[in-house]
Amino acid sequence: MIPTSLDYGPLFSWLEESELSQWGHDLPALVAQQLRRERWGDMPEWEETLRRLPEIDPLTTDFSNAVQIGDISLMDKGRRLALQATLMGLHPWRKGPYNLFGMHLDTEWRSDWKWDRVLPHLAPLKGRTILDVGCGNGYHCWRMLGADAERVIGIDPSAKFVFQFYAIKRFAGNHLPIDVLPLGIEHMPEKMAAFDTVFSMGILYHRRSPMDHLRELRQLLKPGGQLVLETLVIEGAEDQLLVPQDRYAKMPNVWFIPSPDMLLSWMSKNGLKNPRMVDISTTSIEEQRSTDWMKFESLEDFLDPNDPSKTVEGHPAPVRAVFVAEAPY
Repeated sequence: MIPTSLDYGPLFSWLEESELSQWGHDLPALVAQQLRRERWGDMPEWEETLRRLPEIDPLTTDFSNAVQIGDISLMDKGRRLALQATLMGLHPWRKGPYNLFGMHLDTEWRSDWKWDRVLPHLAPLKGRTILDVGCGNGYHCWRMLGADAERVIGIDPSAKFVFQFYAIKRFAGNHLPIDVLPLGIEHMPEKMAAFDTVFSMGILYHRRSPMDHLRELRQLLKPGGQLVLETLVIEGAEDQLLVPQDRYAKMPNVWFIPSPDMLLSWMSKNGLKNPRMVDISTTSIEEQRSTDWMKFESLEDFLDPNDPSKTVEGHPAPVRAVFVAEAPY
């Protein structure tokens, strides 16, 4: 059974009337399976967090310039402090930031900086159906909605991130055409060809087979649809590839970090058209850092204290690049 605190009703109804009706028929059972309480021991606490959230009409929202919900005048300081204490029940908050009724939810990542790098290179999102693979708590999904997407669906296998998303949606409005499902890309139907734009940001290096991941992404796209891929890269020629033997920046699940030219070659070999790198930047400790909302270690702890151009393991420090390409017709 899907927890009643997660309202998928509008999404399921939309799917029934769409070209994705077959997927919609199978989806409720799959979502319920992924949200089994025996898989997530802390789920009762997450459900209680959502139950404790106040009912309040935001009156105003802004998703195009930020993720800002409600005006500061709608909550006094005491209610904002109570809201903060409640939302801390879903700690750690990694993607953001969010502004809720004047309360600044300062996440580990300045995900708005990444969005600012990506946005200029997107095909217009107005009227598009979008999938965000590995979306975390859905911050970028809100920004996609703010860019006039018709329907935004995020997928992420972490149930806590799903609860974080629905905590935000509780205030923004459950009627909005945006949802996050507790799924990985492996749960998506093969050769789905259903989305105008597919995002995969910060996922490729966590996949054991990057070539399979690129194939899966292409098969999710409608003919002519756009893929937006953001990932770690290393400096080097087309044959350069980093395969960490143990950890990378203390992460145990980093499998392959290619050079930009190697990744462009992989994209072409997977049938993606006109692949190009549109941005590259070194991740700074201002963009990824510990905060009151994410109190664990962060980037500063992952870098060599004597040489921040290297990770603590001696690998090149994180450099992230954005690539775009189109699915063939």
